[in-house]
Amino acid sequence: MKTSNVTLLSLVLAAVSALSAVPAQAADSSPWLIRARAVHIDPADKSDPVAGTGASDRISVSSKTIPEVDISYFITPNVAAELVLTYPQKHTVYLDQKAIGTFRHLPPTLLAQYHFAPGNAVSPYVGVGVNWTTFSKNRLLNGGASLEHDSIGLALQAGADVRLDDHWSLNFDVKKVQIRSDVLIAGAKASRAKVDPVLLGVGVGYRF
Repeated sequence: MKTSNVTLLSLVLAAVSALSAVPAQAADSSPWLIRARAVHIDPADKSDPVAGTGASDRISVSSKTIPEVDISYFITPNVAAELVLTYPQKHTVYLDQKAIGTFRHLPPTLLAQYHFAPGNAVSPYVGVGVNWTTFSKNRLLNGGASLEHDSIGLALQAGADVRLDDHWSLNFDVKKVQIRSDVLIAGAKASRAKVDPVLLGVGVGYRF
């Protein structure tokens, strides 16, 4: 994780720790929780060298900040299922810092979560699940290259909800998502794109 991400995560965790001293409130009765977040996507950029272009040439993907909506259903007070949604996102692709095209991807994620302090002023949680990313509108090397259509990978999550009242809460969330795709040139594999982003999110939630 980059230094800026580590610093931001440390500040978030410090704020959550400070707020944990706030007295607990009554437990929630509704199983449904909807959140809206602003999420910064920070790709790992650990792709393999591109065949035929030199050993140092590697694919990288642009960072960006996107809107995200998730829907959670609490099976028990501690256990929830969360579906993370957004609209198709456009990224620029670079080869040794030079833009070589763009692609769009749609990355819904389904997670199983465990919430440690449901009903408290601060409720930390962890999650694990699966991400399915579909790629479209590849415009790489003027149409000379493309990405595989789909990627399925592991998703890990940690975060906390900070209650504002019986319905509203602030949310801080970090996810690590495995997104990978073969880069194809003339139908043959030329590289392996390992996007594997860290997603840093902050937003609000509403418990029905």
